[in-house]
Amino acid sequence: MQDTTHLGKRRKIIDGLEKVTGNARYAADLTLAGMVHARPVLSPYPHARLRGIDARAALDLPGVVAVLTGHDLNPGHAPHSRSSMLLALDEVVFAGQPVAVVVATSEAGAEDAAGRLEIDYEVLESVDDAAQAMTDELHVWPQGVPRAGTGMASLHGGEAGGQGSENLSNIDERRVFERGDVRRALEGAHVVIDRRYTNARVHQSYLEPHAVVAQPGARPGEVTVYTSTQGQYTVRSEVAGTLGLRERDVHVEPMTVGGGFGAKYGILDALVAAVSLHLRRPVRLVLSRSEDMLTTMPTPETAIRVRLGADAAGRLVALDVQAVIENGVFRFGHAGIIATVIGGMYRCENVRIETLEVLTHRAPVGAYRAPGVPQALFALESSVDELARTLGQDPLDLRLLNAAQTGDPTGTGFPWPDIGLKACLERAREHPIWRSRGQRPGEGVGLALGGWPGGFSPAGAVCRVEADGTVRLHVGSVDISGVHSSMVLIAAETLGVDPDAVEIVQGTTDSGPYAPASGGSQVTISLSGAVLDASRQVRDQLLDLAASHFEAHREDVELVEGHARVKGLPGKSVTLGQLAQLGQRLPGGPGPVVAEGRAAIKAGAPGFTVQLVHVHVDPDTGQVTPLEAVSIQDVGFALNPLLVEGQMHGGTGQGLSIGLYEGLHFAGGSLVNANFLDYAFPRATDLPPIEAVIVERPSEHGPFGARIVGEPPITAGAAAVANAIRDAAGVRVTELPVTSEALWRLMQGRASHRP
Repeated sequence: MQDTTHLGKRRKIIDGLEKVTGNARYAADLTLAGMVHARPVLSPYPHARLRGIDARAALDLPGVVAVLTGHDLNPGHAPHSRSSMLLALDEVVFAGQPVAVVVATSEAGAEDAAGRLEIDYEVLESVDDAAQAMTDELHVWPQGVPRAGTGMASLHGGEAGGQGSENLSNIDERRVFERGDVRRALEGAHVVIDRRYTNARVHQSYLEPHAVVAQPGARPGEVTVYTSTQGQYTVRSEVAGTLGLRERDVHVEPMTVGGGFGAKYGILDALVAAVSLHLRRPVRLVLSRSEDMLTTMPTPETAIRVRLGADAAGRLVALDVQAVIENGVFRFGHAGIIATVIGGMYRCENVRIETLEVLTHRAPVGAYRAPGVPQALFALESSVDELARTLGQDPLDLRLLNAAQTGDPTGTGFPWPDIGLKACLERAREHPIWRSRGQRPGEGVGLALGGWPGGFSPAGAVCRVEADGTVRLHVGSVDISGVHSSMVLIAAETLGVDPDAVEIVQGTTDSGPYAPASGGSQVTISLSGAVLDASRQVRDQLLDLAASHFEAHREDVELVEGHARVKGLPGKSVTLGQLAQLGQRLPGGPGPVVAEGRAAIKAGAPGFTVQLVHVHVDPDTGQVTPLEAVSIQDVGFALNPLLVEGQMHGGTGQGLSIGLYEGLHFAGGSLVNANFLDYAFPRATDLPPIEAVIVERPSEHGPFGARIVGEPPITAGAAAVANAIRDAAGVRVTELPVTSEALWRLMQGRASHRP
């Protein structure tokens, strides 16, 4: 890319000041006249018949407005997803399912009243885990699994699920992706690595719990929803579809998001809207931390068997994968995403991937930053590392020999567009951590690859110039990661103004140009083109106005530092604000300086990463201490390197946390660590220094050559940790998270087998 003034330069995030000073406005901060407060009452049982609810004691408390059940609120159709599920009617199907909502004039009053409800449950047998689901005759949905038209996975760049099994079964869907002859290739392989890997469910652990405010409108069935969401248009569709409303009557105003990571797409919005419409009053619901962990959508628990075959030179000849995905009561659709990546990281002619989407009496799962891929690559990259050790080869050299390149097939058979995986591996080869490994006893260095195909969607944007020179960008995207700060740079670069002169106007579903939801790493590459298109049109309008004003040829006019001037005559200039005034006031002139841009890119711009993790393992306790980590990522072109590095740091930390700390634990079908005291995740002192190494290999599809950034950093950390532990302790961990006790037992087993 040619020299730039603002793009590619480090610049602070545009909303940083309001966040660090506490002035950002979140959904929980919103207070409306006449507003009441809602508190959900959640089932403590994974499966039970709901025989009755006695609300008299709750209703007797002062300030209690209503106690509502499914008979008051539910529409006349069965829910098919967590977002379309309001309240239980006659049966609960997971521990954490809302069975009633208590509404009061204060949050404390609603909480007190919720504790007074007397609910009569008849506890039923439950399907508690995937192993039971696949062998037990008890079915989660004995009348058939509720279906919908589109799976949520499509929002994250994955493939929508199929129609599911026609037979009554807890295996909701079985899919097979296959090329070549895997059985014959494995039989002829020089080495075969055969292992099974398991992952616990993981919660997204955002700081802000789910929060929604709903306000009824003037027309019957009209409602405005103020919500912490990653996708306002998704929420509008979900609320309208669930409640049987017209989309034009559902107005969604996205609030500041206090962390989402794929989890905030409208889980509670339809419920709160239904309460508000029922009572004809504004209603606010803010989950407690325990409620949030019980009733929202974490990652799935997975069990992945990998059989990996290679010839004597280390070339992969066969990859056979079976992935069992425990989904809870509804299928999410991780299968296509997992298959795409696990079967597409390496060149291999013979690949078979079988995915089983399994239903249990647990809360339904959802997306968490590159959904399904950290789990899939923990399995694949651990096996590749073990293959290198078995063959006596350098783990990096073996990966370079086999790494996928442009045009190679993904696991679902589609070819990769231009990718930079090998460029990242070459940078890793030269890094001091990799070159100095093996020098200290008890320490090890692990390497793992990661990546994400990325989604992309059409988008629009509006750009206008005000009379004071301010440039305003109107967008319909929700900023959860600093993406709007990059859009500001695009407009500033195009119009020759300081980025501080550009303001973002985040629209609602009524006022914002369409934009995709903020998930799947798709917003930057989707929205950039629309912002660039709108900015270029505005630039043309300004140049035309300036040429007329100066009585000069258009080609002789330039836009520099907020001014239009004649080239070579710096004293002959006019501000962009003055030009905007001309457009607004000149009779018979061109009119206000404003333009609508549109973009719809043809293909994605996948991002790949290579991560190195250096750990120490205490031989006496099994305690793993991460010492340093490196994230090397091909970002194509870093629109704002400061924000790119922030994404790499955050995602890498989350990947390490999945490997070493995080896991939801169940007793039967009930979650037992539904709070931040019992749910382990790292403090700042538990993570090592993380170095972000940016590789810029421009994409032919991404704007300015940019690639996706947000998803790839989380994908390799857990695998890199596992490989570092193998290097330090000599044992292969196959279960995440890695606990000190489990690792100590593995090391004791190794010691007992020594001659």
